[in-house]
Amino acid sequence: MTPIEKDKENGKENDREKDKEKDKEKEQRGAKRPIVPATIPESVPEQIRTNFIVVMHPGSTTLRLGRASSMLPISLPHCIARRHKSAGQPCYEDPWLLRDGLDRQESKEQRQHGLKMVEQAIWSRKMSNGARRIPTQPDQLAGYNSRVKPVALESSSSTRWTNVSHKPEFLIGDEALHVNKAEGYNLHWPMRRGRLNIHGGPGGSLSAVLADLEAIWMQAIHRYLDISSSDVKYYRCILLIPDIYNRQHVKELMNMLLTGMGFAGAMVHQESVCASFGCGLSCACVVDIGDQKTSICCVEDGISHRHTRLFLEYGGSDVTRCFYLLMQRSGFPYRECQLANRMNALLLQQLKENFCHLDQDISGFQDHEFQVRQPDSVALLYQFKLGDEKLQAPMSMFYPAVFGIVGQRMTLTQQRSQGDPEDPYDEHYLLATQSKQEQAAKAVAERKALAKHSAADSEGAGAPAEASEGAGRAPDGDQGPSRGVGETHHLNQPGAPSLLSRKLKLASPHFEGKALGLDKAVLHSIDCCSSEETKRKMYSSILVVGGGLLFPGAQEFLQHRIINKMPPSFRRLVETVEVITRPKDTDPRLTAWKGGVVLACLDTAQELWIHRREWERFGVRMLRERAPFVW
Repeated sequence: MTPIEKDKENGKENDREKDKEKDKEKEQRGAKRPIVPATIPESVPEQIRTNFIVVMHPGSTTLRLGRASSMLPISLPHCIARRHKSAGQPCYEDPWLLRDGLDRQESKEQRQHGLKMVEQAIWSRKMSNGARRIPTQPDQLAGYNSRVKPVALESSSSTRWTNVSHKPEFLIGDEALHVNKAEGYNLHWPMRRGRLNIHGGPGGSLSAVLADLEAIWMQAIHRYLDISSSDVKYYRCILLIPDIYNRQHVKELMNMLLTGMGFAGAMVHQESVCASFGCGLSCACVVDIGDQKTSICCVEDGISHRHTRLFLEYGGSDVTRCFYLLMQRSGFPYRECQLANRMNALLLQQLKENFCHLDQDISGFQDHEFQVRQPDSVALLYQFKLGDEKLQAPMSMFYPAVFGIVGQRMTLTQQRSQGDPEDPYDEHYLLATQSKQEQAAKAVAERKALAKHSAADSEGAGAPAEASEGAGRAPDGDQGPSRGVGETHHLNQPGAPSLLSRKLKLASPHFEGKALGLDKAVLHSIDCCSSEETKRKMYSSILVVGGGLLFPGAQEFLQHRIINKMPPSFRRLVETVEVITRPKDTDPRLTAWKGGVVLACLDTAQELWIHRREWERFGVRMLRERAPFVW
């Protein structure tokens, strides 16, 4: 056979094979097959390289970040200053110490009522020598302080405005805080009270807030960790989120980390669990007091019990504002001080940290001095006297009526998931598709649990009213759909037990919106634990983290109030009530971040990473599959 004939034969064979493939494709198109969603592959454990893991703890006023191989994180103000697009724009600045609900008619009356309760509490508790404190009179202080004149120091102020002659598009951290308003920059705090700062003003949309966060985080990673934007793809990130989180916000943050910033992988975990990791405790009632919010949660063996979570809408900045108002009543000599001024806010924060305390033995008038260092002006020295104001301001955490906040929800609990169109197999789907037998079994189990806790409530009649009324209890742990306090409006649907709904409807109105004091909130959180043994463990290990309660005497003060207000039945069972304010003699503000570092090094956590390609393909379903808590 000639070569030409061989080529013809080969061509015919190729044509026949192509025809067969086309016939197969036609048959396959004609056949009806069920559409099966793509299965999520199991995570493959990888080698732990802590130098290539970034741990980020974004707070309302402070961002803490660092490599998992570092001993301490980098801390910087969590704000951004953006240059105006055109000249002549009005200057906008997110408020720091001011908030909604302070200018109502009832605010002053509520504040005075709260101060009376604080004064009564101070007088009723004796000093260590057995004597009662002699209260100081603000009028006497005002008479002296009103005559104080500032002394100009020879040295000029060391504070300088940020140089913006090169006209950067944005500035972050301390540079943003020290930008002169006249330079044409807006100042934004993208997180407020532990959540994304979404509002109706300039830069308050979700997309604008996410853009601010991405700019701050990318700039901080590049400047302080020496990681260029092109090298981020070789790193992974651990993000700490609040215990009571907004699912939509967490989803957007994960999308920003993996898609926007380009991390190779990411993991999210709750602050309370990371705080327990950071101080090496297996069981603890974690009290996280920040600048804008306070969160309380009971953690056991790395699990944050959903029904014990409480979110209080006040923190250290509210104490600062309260301290300023008390000093004003006593004739604060720096009369030009204004809460809306960012430089004055920094000064007031410093005065609170230097002067305030919770030590009952410190009484009477004391002399103090402070310096006012404003940019482009001479440093001024003020000398003045203070009395009980230094104790009354921190006590506002236990009597939040002193804040004078009216018309705002001050206490929040974990809400039921609203559902996500990208995640069809959520708890709503499970409730709608579970069998009647499963529904009946769940209803019986929950009735038994409610009956058990009702009996326990009748025995412990000495518990605070807020704690007993607000305890909508259910079995502990994060197993199954959430049914916590404050979720009643989500439970009136098929598949939800009617008895539990009625129980929570009765409990919720007495609890939601109330400004619980710190001690009562801790008691309520522990009271929501399912077993007596768990409650006993939590009373013996109350962990206080964050920078909102860094006052001398805070440990003894909180311990005294917990012991006095805990149910009498537990006073016999609990040997010691231990309050830990400085775990392992370290800075409590860094405890949660250090817990994130511990998490990065755990072998069991390596299967929790969500990689970029997985996120791009499966989206929020990856959080349901890989998150270390029930999504």
